[in-house]
Amino acid sequence: MASHRKSRPSGTRVAGIRTPALATAALTSVALLSQTATAAPADDKPSLEEVEKKVDDLYRQAESATEKYNGAKEKTAKQRKQVDTLLDDVAERTQKLNEAREELGSFAAAQYRSGAAAPDTATFLLADSPQDYFDQTQLMGRMTSRQKSAVDDYVTEQSATMKKRQEATESLRTLTETQSDLKTAKATVQTKLADARALLSKLTAEEKARLAAIEREKQEEAARKAAELARQQAADQKAAEETAQQQESSAPSSSSPTTVTDPSYATKAEKALAFARTQIGKPYVWGATGPESYDCSGLTQAAWNAAGISLPRTTYDQVNAGTTVSLSAARPGDLVFFYDDVTHVGLYIGNGMMIHAPKPGAYVREESIYYDGESAIHSVVRPA
Repeated sequence: MASHRKSRPSGTRVAGIRTPALATAALTSVALLSQTATAAPADDKPSLEEVEKKVDDLYRQAESATEKYNGAKEKTAKQRKQVDTLLDDVAERTQKLNEAREELGSFAAAQYRSGAAAPDTATFLLADSPQDYFDQTQLMGRMTSRQKSAVDDYVTEQSATMKKRQEATESLRTLTETQSDLKTAKATVQTKLADARALLSKLTAEEKARLAAIEREKQEEAARKAAELARQQAADQKAAEETAQQQESSAPSSSSPTTVTDPSYATKAEKALAFARTQIGKPYVWGATGPESYDCSGLTQAAWNAAGISLPRTTYDQVNAGTTVSLSAARPGDLVFFYDDVTHVGLYIGNGMMIHAPKPGAYVREESIYYDGESAIHSVVRPA
């Protein structure tokens, strides 16, 4: 006899409910999609390396804006001084113009009171005597000459005053523009630094520790490169000294010995380095030139100023304030510039090391010139 019991449908139970195979597959897909959706935010989160690069880029952009700020600030100061000089000159000329106008007014008043005009026959007939006529003629002649001179002076002074006023107006316009540039650069610096701080604030304690480890690895590599450069420079120096000795021994006794280094530059450089060493530990502050804090170009400017050498304010100008030398020929006191846009500078102290004001949040310190990689080095300049 055939059984009337229906066969059990294939499938699985979900929460006590029997489901067909197709429904099971659908639920599996939903579960997978749900897991993917949950994991998506984590996948969108930038890696620690990406955060580090972004922060470094923001600091570099802030430093670039700082140098623009420094340039605009220097230009503003010069322009303001020029405007003040021009305004003082305009005020002085205006006073002279007023005096010339008063002199012309006095001549006009005198003529009006006396009814003076060119002497003629009527004047002769009205004169009490020929001598009176002669005296009046001489007086009018003198007054006419003086009046003409006063008019000439007035016209000349008026023209000069108008010219100076135009110069002052143009200088004021330029001053307004440089002040606007100054304001823009300042706002850019503040924005970039705020963005960098915001990125760093989102890191967990573990991520910050990993970031510090990455930084240590970079510094170790930078130190290795510095030591390599130091060995190369030592070898080059030894070879140069040996060559000099050979030339000296083979040269006639009357000739002077070859000088491997310039003692004058070395003396100045040592003064600059001595100053820089006393600034170690002071904070980096953008736009600062000392004595309590510095930015990168503010430090190098102050250091060489201590040695009696005046450097321009910005990295853009400092890079042109001397003789460019090769990295292998770098000597203590030379300026080492970084990045294609020349936005950072340090003071070379030898052995692949420098003293510099690194970035916001850091302090003046000794560090390898390879601190941001060999490709970051732009050029080396000897300022004196």
